[in-house]
This record gives sequence, structure tokens and C-alpha cells, in this order.
Amino acid sequence: MQVRRDKRERILAAGGEAYPADLRRSHTLAEIRAGWDEKLPNPEDKDETEVTVGGRVVFVRNTGKLAFVTLQDGFTHENSGERLQVMLSLANVGEEALAAWKADVDLGDFVWVRGHVERSRRGELSVMAHEWRMASKALRPLPTLHKELSEEARVRQRYADLVVRQEARDMVRTRAAIYQAIRRVLDEQGFLEVETPTLQLVHGGAAARPFNTHLNAFDIDMTLRIALELFLKRAMVGGADRVYEMGRIFRNEGIDSSHSAEFTMLEAYMSWGDQFTIAEVIKDIILAAAEATGIHQIETPEGTIDLDGEWKWLSFYPGLSEAMGETITIETPAERLIELLEEREIDHDPKWSAGKLAMELFGEVVEPTLINPTFVCDYPAIAQPLARPHRSEPGLVEAWDLIIGGMERGTGFSEMIDPVVQREVLTQQSLAAAAGDPEAMQLDEDFLNALEFGCPPMGGLGLGIDRLVMLFTDAGIRETILFPLLKPQG
Repeated sequence: MQVRRDKRERILAAGGEAYPADLRRSHTLAEIRAGWDEKLPNPEDKDETEVTVGGRVVFVRNTGKLAFVTLQDGFTHENSGERLQVMLSLANVGEEALAAWKADVDLGDFVWVRGHVERSRRGELSVMAHEWRMASKALRPLPTLHKELSEEARVRQRYADLVVRQEARDMVRTRAAIYQAIRRVLDEQGFLEVETPTLQLVHGGAAARPFNTHLNAFDIDMTLRIALELFLKRAMVGGADRVYEMGRIFRNEGIDSSHSAEFTMLEAYMSWGDQFTIAEVIKDIILAAAEATGIHQIETPEGTIDLDGEWKWLSFYPGLSEAMGETITIETPAERLIELLEEREIDHDPKWSAGKLAMELFGEVVEPTLINPTFVCDYPAIAQPLARPHRSEPGLVEAWDLIIGGMERGTGFSEMIDPVVQREVLTQQSLAAAAGDPEAMQLDEDFLNALEFGCPPMGGLGLGIDRLVMLFTDAGIRETILFPLLKPQG
């Protein structure tokens, strides 16, 4: 690094610029490749048309009268960072410019080149430089290109990972393509994209532990949102027909290969719908993502996920009964469920309700076996405090979790719109919170006031974007998030 700093100082002392602001390019490297590859088919073919290009130096080889350099472009939707050879010859740039090149340029620097396009003697499409300038002097060396970064280094220095590893760049591009596909589906189906507050006075919309903070201007405690739901429903009360939001949410919980403290959630709500209509929406979204990535069948150690096959529905208690080899219903006592959990050495809290114990059992035993898309439905009421009570099965709610590849990818419900029942449910939640449950929702009077204005029947969904990207990339959540939250080193 000191050598590079010395070079920077030398450039400045000689009246040059290490970071000039006046450089423009006529073509990207990808455009050079696309425009001249077929035009110059043979070695030593050339086109005298003047072009200006720029890029990061990722390879350099200097000889006596000639220098070869490979530049790398920025990555875009269309490509993963094109690379192109640039040649500098004594005859074209002159002795002083070639000497400055050899003295000043290191791997990682950005350089600008004016020249023409030709084929090298070996047939490599290249830009032959007439002039070059330093565009940005890199003071820190690149990682070794032929040696893999460790997983820890990849996530801690994502900027370096993106430079040297195509898979990292492709992850960003894949995620962007999935975002585009989601928005396209929802926009075409009449959903309106909105934004809702990240800082909230009352945390709610899910069972999760929030991050707490303090707003100095008002001298009040606030939380970072744990869900998008309650404000989106306010928009529905206000007359929006269909709304959605893709936004960051924050949950102060465990971090592992499939959980992050901050992650991206899609929530969408449609009037005059229910859990079945909204299930079709999430299916359309995931199939659009499959089309965007070109992946419809996914190989896993447990079997092939076929997104083009049947998307099944499985009722919670019948599915659990089949897996346990005995009939389990909403009436099954907590004592029996604890016995089943202990037989399988599954962690649990004996104080949990029967519904929560059954859900833990299902999550550990049944969920991992659901490889192809499966809507697990008819959950016990504790699963979704904001879902509508089941229209024919007392004690259950009209809600589903979409399981693909043994992991929950999204959830949906027939939404609760009865303000009296919703108040009762949230009051129970607030009592649980007061008793010490850190995941229980607080009583949100403003939300209940809104619901009392009247809300149309509606279906709603939540889809974890990170887990959707994980599905198509076979990567952990830290790889799918561009800059994941990490524990400080040391």
C-alpha cells in the first residue's frame, strides 16, 4: 500500500491527476465486444474508428515496447462485467506515456484509454491505445484472482468479492432480475406499490422481537418495523384496491444460514379476495422469478423441486397426524405433544400452548419433507393473530405457509377485518407482551381505529425475498444479501 501511495504522490507532484473528473467513454467494453467481434474476424484486422473506453485493471503484462492489459467493466443487468484487452505500444503512445504506464499502473487501478479496435496477432479483440490516463488510483491491492476468498472474507469485504468473483456479481444480478419480475407481475395485476414507515411507535404485524430505539425530537421510544402489514392495511381501509411493498424489516432474533436480523419482505393485499386468491398471486410471482432466472427445476439432496408441477395444499393437523402415525387435532392436549417432542429430542418450552407445540412439531418433522411447492393451511389460531378465523373449523385460521424445498418461503391469509374480534386478539397479545413475551404484539389503537372505518374482504401475502433468492441460487442468506449484518471482528 505504501508503494501505491508513493505512486499517487508522484503523479500529483508531477502536475498530473490521480482521480480526474473529466473522463468520459464512448463505449462500454461490452459494446466494443458486441460491435466489433464480427466486424474484425481475423488476426490483425483493425478499424481506425476512434473509441474511448475505461475499466479496472485486472491483468497487466509489460514487455519492452508493448504492454498488454485486461480491463473489467462494471456489471449490469445484461452482463457480469465484460473484460477486454487493451494494448499500448511505443509507436502509438510514445516513450513518455509508455514509461508512465509501467511506472504508475497497478492491478485494481481504473484507467481511461483512447484508441482504435483491432485484433491482436493471437486473435484477441483489443483496443490499441493512442492515449491513456489514470482514472482512479487504487491504494489497496486486489485479492489474488486465482485464489478463492474465504466465505468470511467474501461477506466482510463484499466490494472485493464483487471485483474478483463472477458468482458474487451474478448473485446481485439475479436478485435484481427477481425484483423486476415481482414488480412486473404485481403491476400487471393492478397492485399499487407504496411505502410505509420503518420507525414505528407500536410494533406489530408479526410475532417477533423488535429492535428498540429512541426518537430524540419527540423524546419517545420507538421500534424498527417487524412487518409491513399494519400500515398496508390502513391503505386498504383508505380505499386502495390492491397494494404492495417490498421493504427492509428488522427482527432482533437469531442469525443463521436462513435467518438475518434485517431482511427484505414483500407484502401484498388484494380486496375482494381470500387465502386462495392470494395464493394464486404468490404462485404467479414465483413462476415469474423462475422465468427470469431460467430455473424451473431445482436439484436438492432431498429430490427435485419442480416449480412447473402441481402446487399442493396440505391441512396442518392431517399432515401432522400422518407424520406422527396417530391422530392429532386441535383437541390434542399439550402433555401428549410434549411427549412427541421429547421422543424426537426437539427443543421446546413446556409452557407453550398446545397450538404452539404442534407448530414446533410440524416445523421440525413435516416441513423438511415438503420438497415441491406445498400450501400448508388450516393452522391453529395462535399461528396468525391477524388472520380470519376459519369459516368451518373452530379454533383454526384461514392461513397458509408456502413450503418449497423444506423451507417456508411465504405466507398468506384471509385477512381479519372484523374490528371487534381483532381488538380481542390484539388485547390477548398485549397481555402476553405485558407478561414478558418479547414476540407478542402490542395493542395498536390507531390500527384498530382504522379498521373500525370498514375494510373490504381481502387476502394478503408475505414473501421473504432473501429466501426466494436462496431457492434459485442454492446459497445461504448471507450470500444473497449484498451487505449482510455481521458480528464485528475482534
